[in-house]
Amino acid sequence: MTLYIRRESSKLWKRFCSEITTEIGLLAENWKYLVAGIICQYIHGLAAKGVHYIHRPGPTLQDLGFFLLPELGQERSYISETVFTTVFVSFFLWTFHPFILKSKKIYTVLIWCRVLAFLVACQFLRVITFYSTQLPGPNYHCREGSKVARMPWPKNPLEVLEINPHGVMYGCGDLIFSSHMIFTLVFVLTYQKYGTKRFIKLFGWLIAFVQSLLIIASRKHYTVDVVVAWYTVNLVVFCLDKKLPGLISDNPSFIETKHLLS
Repeated sequence: MTLYIRRESSKLWKRFCSEITTEIGLLAENWKYLVAGIICQYIHGLAAKGVHYIHRPGPTLQDLGFFLLPELGQERSYISETVFTTVFVSFFLWTFHPFILKSKKIYTVLIWCRVLAFLVACQFLRVITFYSTQLPGPNYHCREGSKVARMPWPKNPLEVLEINPHGVMYGCGDLIFSSHMIFTLVFVLTYQKYGTKRFIKLFGWLIAFVQSLLIIASRKHYTVDVVVAWYTVNLVVFCLDKKLPGLISDNPSFIETKHLLS
């Protein structure tokens, strides 16, 4: 038993070292895309904060989803955030599974290059959309009478560049279309293409659908915000996936090299 554990541990360590070597090489070639994607996430955060300055609370608009789905209430609004956090963490961990599992179809650096490209394209469209028309926020803290429904104008330029967790959780005005659904659908679509477990693929789509209902029931978005996210993200990923170069794992010569290294 001890000999078996040692042998398997040795194999795991060799696989880990081999993967580290490969990923470092890929990172050296593609780091600029990752950095650009991360910077764009920050810019998207600034844009979402900026629209809060011009948000004006008003009566909640008539919405089919609000009529059909019972309101969860403020005390249960954490449910949708919990589901989203679970999806995010699960996907993040999955992208690092090549370091320990033998069967794989992805390389961590390359998969995040693609994911960030999808996110940036969707967020670019999102920023254009929610700055074009500001709807009165349906969330509880965005309604008339709330102290945080309006954000006071910044006292200095540095205040505009600051992003804090409170502002992310209590933002208003960045409605069409849902950022939570952008991330969720990009993750599900990515696993749909590069994942290996059929059950997880089906479960991912189910979770995305449930997440949509929870967002509406929590009154964090109007139904239109979720509906637009569903077809926009799918179209963006479909179009970009045709343009972006394939993962290196599709290259037979690279697979052969990896096999020799391991």
